[in-house]
Amino acid sequence: MGITGKTNKDWQEKISDLKKYKISEAALFLERFDWQERKRIYRALVKSGIKRISLVHAKNEMELDEFVFLWWKFKTEYFTIHESSFGFLDKWQGFQKKLYLEMNTDNYVSPKVVVEKIGGFCVDLAHFKVAQTRWIKDFDYVYFRKFKPYFYCNHLNGYSPQKNTDLHTIKSVEDFNYLKTLPKFIFGKVIGLEMENSIHEQMRYKKYLVNLLNETLNK
Repeated sequence: MGITGKTNKDWQEKISDLKKYKISEAALFLERFDWQERKRIYRALVKSGIKRISLVHAKNEMELDEFVFLWWKFKTEYFTIHESSFGFLDKWQGFQKKLYLEMNTDNYVSPKVVVEKIGGFCVDLAHFKVAQTRWIKDFDYVYFRKFKPYFYCNHLNGYSPQKNTDLHTIKSVEDFNYLKTLPKFIFGKVIGLEMENSIHEQMRYKKYLVNLLNETLNK
C-alpha cells in the first residue's frame, strides 16, 4: 500500500483506512508535502497501527533528523530520491547508502548524478517504460548498468501506451499490462505502490499485481 497525495485530506484518509483494514506496513510518498504537513503525517503515523515503512520517497528539503526518525521508528531501509537530490547528499550523512535513485524522463542526466555514491536505483517502472519507448538518456543510464548490483526497489503505478506517460490514478488493471514487457533486471525486492487510489482500491490492485508479477518474473 502507498500513502500518497498532496493535501492533508489525502494522507489522513489513507492512514485512517490502513488502520481500518489493520494493515501494518506501507510505503510513504512525501515529495508533495511541506515541513508542517510532514510533521502532522509523522504524528499520525506514530498513533496509527503502522509498524513498518520499508520505502519512503523523500523530498530534497528534508533534514537528517527526519531520515533518522523514519529509520528508527518504522525501520525504513529504502529512501528514494530524484536526480536533483545529488545536490543534497552532504546533509544526509550516514544515509547515502540507503538512498535509491528514481530517474526522470527528460532526456538529461546531470554530471552530478553518480548512482555509485548511493545505494542504487529505485526504478519507477512506468518511467522506465516511457524512457525505453523514447530511448532517451535516462534509459541509457539505467540500462548500461544492468549487470551491476544496483537494483533494489521500485515505484509502481500505471502506464498509458497511447500517451506514453505514467498514470498515478489507476482506472483498470489494463493500466498494468506494460509490466509484462519490462526486463527482469530492473525489479527489486521492495515495491511501493505509487497511486492516488484509495487504500481499498490499492488492496484490490495489489492482489492482481502479486499474481501478475509472480507469473511474469518466474517465466
